[in-house]
Amino acid sequence: MALGQPKIEYKSNSEILKMRRAGLVLAEALDEAVAMARPGVRTEELNQAFGKVLERHNATSNFLGYHGFPANICASVNHEVVHGFPSDYVLKDGDVLKIDGGAIIDGWHSDSARTVLVGENIDPADQRLSDITEQAMWAGIAALANARFIGQIGQAVDEFVTSQPGAELGILEDYCGHGIGSQMHMAPDVLNYNSGHRGPRVKPGMCLAIEPMLVRGGIETSVLEDDWTVVTNDKSNASQWEHTVAVHMGGIWVLTAHDGGAAGLAPFGVTPSPIQG
Repeated sequence: MALGQPKIEYKSNSEILKMRRAGLVLAEALDEAVAMARPGVRTEELNQAFGKVLERHNATSNFLGYHGFPANICASVNHEVVHGFPSDYVLKDGDVLKIDGGAIIDGWHSDSARTVLVGENIDPADQRLSDITEQAMWAGIAALANARFIGQIGQAVDEFVTSQPGAELGILEDYCGHGIGSQMHMAPDVLNYNSGHRGPRVKPGMCLAIEPMLVRGGIETSVLEDDWTVVTNDKSNASQWEHTVAVHMGGIWVLTAHDGGAAGLAPFGVTPSPIQG
């Protein structure tokens, strides 16, 4: 480990299984929030519904109170990219909502995000944005299955996005994925673009949050006066998708997907490998 580089936490199989428990609770809480996301619903109602699922499973939110963050989830709408506060904002038909949340069980963390296209009057360009962002996430996760270095994840995301026909989408470079485990944000950083750097070597026991954020316009962003909400400067809509993924001796396992990532990885010829508890 080079001087000054943060140390990567490597998990045992038993610790990964604890993270899987947190991941499944998180998946259920996101299911609940996504199901409620329809026109006429306030984003604060989604926050409350998410929190009730965590309470039911004796889990806690790793977002609530994090550096003063005031909610269980981030709820970011349209040109808000990430870190938006749930509020009295009433969802409208055609909104592009990003719900990002996390859960802790027995001290172990999970982190996942989904884009929800609200209502029925969806702009096809927003549908394309969300679809490509989600598929790019899976491309990055699939790359991890055979990657030697962390940098290959961002390379795979970048190559997938830039290979898509049609209007060019921007990949945000100021925000990225991260290691996760006994804390929510840990080393290493997981970039969503091809930086030209290899990054740390991939080793069993690594757990990573892979989370591309794409925009329909320019990648320049600003933070609002609340010191949290990130918005695109050109007001173009954004999408975010995220899963927590474990690397172990048997392969990779998507801890925040109900099926361990089987459906999302299948188009890339990768099969997840659950750890048997």
